[in-house]
Amino acid sequence: MSSSQHIRQSMDTLASHFATHPQDALTQDKQAVATLVSGLRFRVTGPTGESLETDMPKAIGGNAEAPSPGWFMRAALASCETTVIAMRAAQLGIALTTLEVIVGSQSDSRGLLGEPASVPAGPSRIHVAVRIAADGVPEQDLRDLVQWAEAHSPVGTALRRAIPLDVAVQVGQA
Repeated sequence: MSSSQHIRQSMDTLASHFATHPQDALTQDKQAVATLVSGLRFRVTGPTGESLETDMPKAIGGNAEAPSPGWFMRAALASCETTVIAMRAAQLGIALTTLEVIVGSQSDSRGLLGEPASVPAGPSRIHVAVRIAADGVPEQDLRDLVQWAEAHSPVGTALRRAIPLDVAVQVGQA
């Protein structure tokens, strides 16, 4: 079975299951736990042993030995977009020959420093560029595929809408 066929079959099975058991679609997402390594370097781990490290640029006090958390946000968006595009292409029977998603953003670094207070921390604009091709598939069909994926990308939709963010603080040793 080809990769596309496997993806399509898996998605069809899951969609059929959720159609008859919608309660199974509601899940608690896996946690990411960030722990101080040193300075501004952190190790982030998941429940099954996955891990990554972040650091900040030297200009802000880091050692620039790992990507920043903001870069990982852009990487998550790029990866999610390509994944959803590829999944939808498999559903539609489209064999992609090219798929590349480039994500950039624009930020005002003063927001991270809190000065002035009116400048928000983080990106003020995110730009996504998609390069896509498939032999024998009309351009409009590929544009429609990307538009559908944009509307269904979990990371992309999370970034486009306000999500309640609850913060609990525990002071002291764990």
